[in-house]
Amino acid sequence: MGIFSSIKEKLFGKPAEEPAKPAAATYAGTSNYTPGIQKVSAPVVVDVEAILDAAVEAKGQKLDWRNSIVDLMKALDIDSSLAARKELAADLNYSGSDADGSAEKNVWLHKELMKALAENGGKIPQNLLA
Repeated sequence: MGIFSSIKEKLFGKPAEEPAKPAAATYAGTSNYTPGIQKVSAPVVVDVEAILDAAVEAKGQKLDWRNSIVDLMKALDIDSSLAARKELAADLNYSGSDADGSAEKNVWLHKELMKALAENGGKIPQNLLA
């Protein structure tokens, strides 16, 4: 599991396993199975800002998750080392040439993470998507 998956799991929870589909029961050559109403769950929107604000408050530290990829990862108890950020960059398809750990790369990581979370059902403040 990549770093992006770990972040999503911390924010969205673990993905639910799909329930097994019931097999049709056949009695005397006839089908006794009547398809029931399938529940179609609406896409769940997760308030990323509220979750991260609560995580920062629970930590009791001053973490600026809105501007710092390192602080965001720390708030979620995810390794924020250079190696972990390199892995996150790979997860998010980073193709730039900025030096590892550079401010530019960290800013890119934060912006791309916000976009990716929004694409996966995260409610992100508009100013963090710009």
